[in-house]
Amino acid sequence: MSLSNPKEMYRNAIEGHYALGAFNVFSLESIQAVLDAAENQKSPVILQVSMGARKYVKDFHLFVHTMKNYADHCAVPVFIQHDHCTTEEACFEAIDAGVQSVMFDGSHLAYDDNLKKTSEVVAYAHKRGVWVEAELGRIPGFEDLVFAESDEYTDPEMAHGFIAATGCDALAVSVGTSHGGVEAEGYLPMQFDLLRQIVSLTPDYPFVLHGGASLPPELIAECNKVGGKVEYLRNCSEKDVSMAVDIGIHKVNMDVDNFLVFTTAIRKFFLEKPSIYDPRKYLVGARAAFQAEVEHKFQDVLHSAGRR
Repeated sequence: MSLSNPKEMYRNAIEGHYALGAFNVFSLESIQAVLDAAENQKSPVILQVSMGARKYVKDFHLFVHTMKNYADHCAVPVFIQHDHCTTEEACFEAIDAGVQSVMFDGSHLAYDDNLKKTSEVVAYAHKRGVWVEAELGRIPGFEDLVFAESDEYTDPEMAHGFIAATGCDALAVSVGTSHGGVEAEGYLPMQFDLLRQIVSLTPDYPFVLHGGASLPPELIAECNKVGGKVEYLRNCSEKDVSMAVDIGIHKVNMDVDNFLVFTTAIRKFFLEKPSIYDPRKYLVGARAAFQAEVEHKFQDVLHSAGRR
C-alpha cells in the first residue's frame, strides 16, 4: 500500500470514532517498530518526525525518503508528519522535504501572531497539497526542543474562530495533558467539560491531543530497576486519554512511554549480558519493546486496532 492521504485517514477516524496514533521516529528501528505494530494490529498510523530527530538524522530529506520507502511497503494506511515546527521556515523546509503534513506550533505566540503565521503556513502548504496542524493553547513541559512552564487551556470560542480564520486542517488543544510529564502526586486531571465545549462548537473536526503518553509509574520503575534514574513525572492516565478519544480527539501524540521501554530493554540487556557488544543483539529487543508498547496504544487507548 502506498502512502495514504491525511484527509482521508482523518475522515475515517472521525466516522469510526477512533484516533490516529502519531509516533515520533528517529531511526530504522523506530520506523520498523511503529509500522510492524500497525500491521500487527491492522491500525492506521502516523509516522512523525520532530525537530530534534531532524537534527539527529543529519540528512532530513534522505530520512523522509526512507520513511516513505518503508511506509510504501506497509499494509495499513500511513502518512508522514513533521511535528512541532516553531517557525514558518521550518514548516516550509519540511514541506519541501516531502512530508504530507506539517504541524506549525504557534502556541508560544500571541493569538494574533499565531493566527497570522498559521495562515501563512496554510497558504504555502495547501498550494502543495500538504495538510496543516496548528496549536492553540499551551501545555507544560518539554516537547523535544519546545518548553513551556505552565498550561494555558484552549478557549472553545477562540478555537472555533481560529480554525475558520486560518483554514488549518487539524488543531492541537490544551485540555490537561503535558509534554513529557510534570511533578504531581498522581495522574493529571483531564478537562473533559472543556474538551466537550471545544468539540461541540466545531463538530466532526480533527482535534489533536499532544502529550498523550501517560508515563505509567510501573514503566519508570522498570527502567530504574535496571540502572535508570528517571524522575517520576506524571501525566494524564491512559483511561482519560481514551475518554478524550471518545469525546472527539482524532489524533494523539504519544512518545515518552515508547522511549522508556526502548531504553529499559537496552539497560536490561547490558546488565544481563555484559560481554555482548554487538548492537544488533540489544537493539532487536529494544525494537520489540517499542513495538509492543505501540500495539498496546492501538488496542487499549486509541480504539484504532482493526480499522485499516
